Amino acid sequence: MTLAVVAGAHGVGGAVKLKLFTADIGPYRVFNGGALNATAIRGNIASFREVTTRDAAEALRGTFLTVARAELPPLPAGEYYHADLVGLPVVTREGEAAGRVVAIENFGAGDVVEVEQTDGRLVMLPMNPDAVLEWDAHRMIVDAAFLQ
Repeated sequence: MTLAVVAGAHGVGGAVKLKLFTADIGPYRVFNGGALNATAIRGNIASFREVTTRDAAEALRGTFLTVARAELPPLPAGEYYHADLVGLPVVTREGEAAGRVVAIENFGAGDVVEVEQTDGRLVMLPMNPDAVLEWDAHRMIVDAAFLQ
């Protein structure tokens, strides 16, 4: 799961500035399968044992910081990780196959589910109880009226 991306160098000692995709990456110390080991994380600034110069920090620009899905905490009912929804089959309330989830976007007003329909067309649904009736680890059930 991607938690952040390196936006660039911060200072001269190898620290990096991060664009965070989560509220807090502080609990995590090992990223990218052990390739990066954080020695300090404060807000959106991080230092890694493997990065000791500004040039090395700048070379990380654009690097995504990832952790294994199993390392993430469980979520309360009604919440989800985007990666858990991508790839889910989509069915209507009546049980008809409608497509699959190909992306979750957020343009500022809330999450939007992008569905590739069975005919190949893409449609975007608001992630709200009117459009997305329910979901679990196996499928997403939607109101067919939003697939038009």
